[in-house]
Amino acid sequence: MTQGRQSSTLSPHSGNADRSWNFWFTVPLYPYGKRPTLRTEVIPGRMWTFDQLQGIFYVVTPIRMTVVKLEAGGLLVYAPVAPTGECLRLMAELVQAHGEVKYIILPTVSGLEHKVFVGPFARRFPTAQVFVAPHQWSFPVNLPLSWLGLPIGRTQVLPEDSRQAPFGREFDYAMLGPINLGLGPFAEVAFFHRSSQTLLVTDSIQSVPAIPPAILQVDPYPLLFHGRDLPLDALRDTPELRLKGWKRIALFSFYFRPSALEIPSFGEAWQAAKNAPDRSRKAYFGLYPFCWKPDWERSFEILRGNGRLFVAPILQQLILNREPQQTIAWADRVAQWNFQRIIPCHLDAPIAATPAEFRQAFSFLEKQPAHPYMYPLPSQDFQLLYEIESGLRQRNITPAAKEKV
Repeated sequence: MTQGRQSSTLSPHSGNADRSWNFWFTVPLYPYGKRPTLRTEVIPGRMWTFDQLQGIFYVVTPIRMTVVKLEAGGLLVYAPVAPTGECLRLMAELVQAHGEVKYIILPTVSGLEHKVFVGPFARRFPTAQVFVAPHQWSFPVNLPLSWLGLPIGRTQVLPEDSRQAPFGREFDYAMLGPINLGLGPFAEVAFFHRSSQTLLVTDSIQSVPAIPPAILQVDPYPLLFHGRDLPLDALRDTPELRLKGWKRIALFSFYFRPSALEIPSFGEAWQAAKNAPDRSRKAYFGLYPFCWKPDWERSFEILRGNGRLFVAPILQQLILNREPQQTIAWADRVAQWNFQRIIPCHLDAPIAATPAEFRQAFSFLEKQPAHPYMYPLPSQDFQLLYEIESGLRQRNITPAAKEKV
């Protein structure tokens, strides 16, 4: 369940130029060169989130950084987003009120959509120290951090013991991984802010909101595009279509090809794309149209599970099951912290949650879970992920999954 928030802010001077991100081609995800930023005050005067968008084929979700005021003054930034003019203006207001950015945290090693912004963001705050998760890597060539744009002389790996970090008096942290995926490892670092009882995570835990996240409402075109029942339907802007579009985007985001989707034959798809009005054709550039089964909304309700915490299907099927024992040990360690809210880097935030609820989300890795997994996701929605895993295994790209613990 999302906790009540104090306020959300777009820069009052925002325009297309202010939202420009000229390096979008490094990770070419929607909305490409125009990235609005929404700042939300989570805890008055102490903690803020900055939401932007990312996606493919108008399947868009929030990507989020969190800013925390330090007790001695100054700011810590967890998982930076694109430093557009709008983002920097909203940051400048916090700097003026609470002090300079002292620490910038890159909490993941495999999330390119997070790594790509750290160097540009750090250059905008030249006195900040940059701390990165251990075991950083790049593909196809493993390059030094400085070659990836991180500032020389200010970048260092997070110490193994959080008490050795300069912000260790205020934060605990624990690293999940490294988990071998073949091409490179998966790892992320969860941060616990003691005084506010807030857990910061990157990709490990999610919760799906019942309504479209606020950042998606800034430009509702993706919501309206997916809110149509047929590819040739006109685009109309209504609250009902925005909500319908959000539910479908959520299903696409997690399953890629949900079981509630019906895909026509190639001939039917070609005719539909050829006859589509210009605005429809623009959206997918002639990509396959599709339609939804009558009970598709039930799939969304099962996925959402009344806002409960869960691990994304791709992590369940392709990543964390490679090291179930290591993952469970990490989840046990994190569950020892006394947090009352969680802020992930995607989808809903902040989420009111207990350590027990967090731990329960990982029980899919256990044969006899001590915390029963109350809302298992339907196996039929994992079908494409099963096929992807099988293909990767046949080509010896990724190691096999290990038995549950």
